Amino acid sequence: MKQVTASGQTVNDAVQSALQQLNTTEDQVNIEIIDEGKKGMFGIFGAKRSIVKVMIKEDPIDQAAKYLEEIAKAFSEDVVIHVTRDENNVTFDLSGKKIAMIIGKRGQTLNAIQHLVQVMLNRHTTEYFRIVVDAEGYRERREETLKQLAERLADKAVKIKKNVTLEPMPSFERKIIHSILQNNPDVETHSDGTDPNRFVVIKSIVK
Repeated sequence: MKQVTASGQTVNDAVQSALQQLNTTEDQVNIEIIDEGKKGMFGIFGAKRSIVKVMIKEDPIDQAAKYLEEIAKAFSEDVVIHVTRDENNVTFDLSGKKIAMIIGKRGQTLNAIQHLVQVMLNRHTTEYFRIVVDAEGYRERREETLKQLAERLADKAVKIKKNVTLEPMPSFERKIIHSILQNNPDVETHSDGTDPNRFVVIKSIVK
């Protein structure tokens, strides 16, 4: 974190000096007053300069990227993170030789990492960010797999006229299932169970 310690006749003078040195503005920094100083007799005798420490605020997205990098390097030292941001939607895309280890079975490891980064990021900012941690296009492939699974199991539910239960999934994957089948006139869906074992139930409504 870039910071400077500056002094001035007043606290404001010291802050302005620090801002000039850092080439930034007051809304982009944290200010710590080390010594408020004093004017002294007649403004001269016994005067003491004000001293402040001014630190540039670190971007919470950069903090989250560093946190993610620490986690990813436990799997592989060659992981590269590419960050894209669209307002408060942030995607961290990972790539590397051992990416399959980071994805895990049915994306379980990747989902756990995503949850950790989501919690960490939103704990340290007043804004709310929705994040996605992806790995070499896995999320898109997983969505296609879920689409095929939803359609196949919906057909099964209609055929056997019984509820069909899917495996436990994180909320964003359950949302994909619900979205895919919401316009299917033969079935309806709902989620059941408690996290982290909440799952989708597909019910036939064909008489």
